[in-house]
Amino acid sequence: MQHICVSLVPLFADLPEKDQLKINSLASHRHYQKGEMIFQPGDEKLQIVARGNMKVYQLSASGREQLLRVAQPGDYEGEAQLFGLENDSFFGQAMENTEICSLSKANFNRVLMENPQLSLKLLELSAQKLLATERQTKFLAMERVEERLASYLLDLAKVAGSDQVQLSMKMKDIALYLGTTPETLSRKFKLLEKMGYLKRTGKQVKILDEDGLLDL
Repeated sequence: MQHICVSLVPLFADLPEKDQLKINSLASHRHYQKGEMIFQPGDEKLQIVARGNMKVYQLSASGREQLLRVAQPGDYEGEAQLFGLENDSFFGQAMENTEICSLSKANFNRVLMENPQLSLKLLELSAQKLLATERQTKFLAMERVEERLASYLLDLAKVAGSDQVQLSMKMKDIALYLGTTPETLSRKFKLLEKMGYLKRTGKQVKILDEDGLLDL
């Protein structure tokens, strides 16, 4: 079960099994209960999600929680701190019972020294994460919540390659991600349904009018 920690991570997935097992032996394994804090400002570890989900967020100047992303199995956080950048604002919290594998800064550097090809892979994955952050910034720059919601759903549909998408986050977390409240988000979903742009059933959303959502 512990081997899943490295075999699921894109950064390590292409390594031979013997190297994955070696990296796994350097990692610490821990289970977190829902709501338990996994990391906070000042921590310097690579946190790998093996099972469950971890929300990554920061606090605004007013103390309001701003969701940045939800890390699912195979995702990881903390690579920037391992290269010397200080984490002065990011928190990680278990959204359900979650298994985390952690690599210390010393052990992570040891892995990179023994597997130099991982550096290029890490740059590629970090660029992908940066694009995701820029996409959220684009959402927050939109004045109307319904416009943010439409853009978010269209992005999900594009990734899924289908007009039928599943909401992986809870409504309150989607609301945080889009910079609004659960109540407002619920109203906007109903508005878009009333306009005939989509149909929502629980976590399933079917896009009925892509052009209409684009024109919002």
